[in-house]
Amino acid sequence: MMVVAIALAFVAVVVAARWINAQASGSTAKVAVAQVDISLGARITPDMVRLVDWPASVQPPGAIKDDKALESRVSRTSITRGEPILEAKLAPPGTQGGLSAVVAEGKRAMTVRVNDVVGVAGFALPGNYVDILVNTQEEGQRTQTKDPTISKIVLERILVLAVAQESSRDETKPKVVNAVTLELTPEQVEKLDLARSVGSLSLVLRNQVDPNPALTSGATKTTLLGAATPAPAPKTAAAPAPAPKPVPVRKVATVPPPGVKVEMIKGLDRSSQQF
Repeated sequence: MMVVAIALAFVAVVVAARWINAQASGSTAKVAVAQVDISLGARITPDMVRLVDWPASVQPPGAIKDDKALESRVSRTSITRGEPILEAKLAPPGTQGGLSAVVAEGKRAMTVRVNDVVGVAGFALPGNYVDILVNTQEEGQRTQTKDPTISKIVLERILVLAVAQESSRDETKPKVVNAVTLELTPEQVEKLDLARSVGSLSLVLRNQVDPNPALTSGATKTTLLGAATPAPAPKTAAAPAPAPKPVPVRKVATVPPPGVKVEMIKGLDRSSQQF
């Protein structure tokens, strides 16, 4: 009886193990993950990727299930070791490596010269958002009551693509550089090119999740010092026009009106009398 019980128990364990393995193998699928750290804009090679079993019920959207589909693809973001490689993190097929693969569709990359002050002491790193401030002269000539100097935010929430020749977004240590590359729309590129030619630029670091625009009218010397705007000088009353000279009236000799003529009849006699 003991031998039969042990044999039946062994058979039950084997059957249960096979059933569990069948259930587990049916609920997993192969997913491509990064075998090494992949930097932004890097071309993916076979030695950077490996396939692992991933639960089918929790697979991330856009997961790559065939490592051959990743050949010659370029990463749009940094991918850490062991992280699943998603389609959203890759540039379109056929894209060349480098910074051009990182620029979003419809956007442009433009570089501006900065220093330790203009570049926010090196805290404007790839992946951060900045506002662009320009200090310039308003249109019109300088007057005694108005200074044309103005400082105004011209572009807001601009993505920093790279600082100098580095585009890695994993670093948090500030880095002072002499050039910053920004991602802009074509209209913003034109504004930025005009702004740096008419005045001096400054970068303003902003909160990563703050989308609200800064509705400002710009700062001038008057608003900076808090001086009241001088009232316009009162207009002096115009002097009254001189009275016109009297025109001499020429005297005309008057002719007395003719008198009244009365005709008188006495019998057969008829006569007239002038009064």
